[in-house]
Amino acid sequence: MTAETGTTDTWLLVSDIDDTLTGNHADLKRLWHQLQQAGPHLKLALNSSRPADSVDRTLSEYFPESFEPDAIITGLGTEIRLGRLFLESWQNRFADWPDGEVRAIVRKLGYAAHDDAFQTDGKASFAVAGKDGVDAILAELRKEGIPFRHIYSGTSDLDILAPGAGKDAAMRHLASYLGIPMKRTIAAGDSGNDLALFEAAGKAIAVGNAREELLAALPRDKTYIASGHHAAGVLEGLTEMGLLPQRSV
Repeated sequence: MTAETGTTDTWLLVSDIDDTLTGNHADLKRLWHQLQQAGPHLKLALNSSRPADSVDRTLSEYFPESFEPDAIITGLGTEIRLGRLFLESWQNRFADWPDGEVRAIVRKLGYAAHDDAFQTDGKASFAVAGKDGVDAILAELRKEGIPFRHIYSGTSDLDILAPGAGKDAAMRHLASYLGIPMKRTIAAGDSGNDLALFEAAGKAIAVGNAREELLAALPRDKTYIASGHHAAGVLEGLTEMGLLPQRSV
């Protein structure tokens, strides 16, 4: 698949990776085959909380050899890559955000940062168990006058982002760059940090193994909740939306 400029009938699928596309090798291969058959009118962007190097390892070790998305959004929307090149119009937005200062402040409060491999310009990630700890961190950052947005997911994952970052913001930027209107975007995911993506997209697919934190808050008027898990759920949703052909019995 190639990142050509979209046409009026082009759709953009923006899918989470971990536990959305991963989880069943056979179903992932089947989904990729169907996406290839769909041609240029259905573009694929991967969207992960992890930074680019980590995602590249997963693609090389887990995904089909021929797998080639049109774009990859990583670092919770702080990185956009087309092919092997980062999209400078996006990356430059976070050059002056004080991510190092954010990490120093949170460490002083006694909370551990995730490994360096999971940090990016524009995103600082930590392990914080409990809402009281999160509230204390956010209050301290506000006291220091640092602009930010945050996402708290799972039981202890706190991500502090530059105010213009996020999976949803990156999706909007990519769609605009490709010439695809937001009403023709589809989000696919399984967890709470995909919620902003679901709210921004024209349509959404929650895979069958989606966490309750996403199911409880997703926009039901435009979301297909699949019965199939992982890649099978994404394929099911795209088929039900009429973007991929029904499987022959």
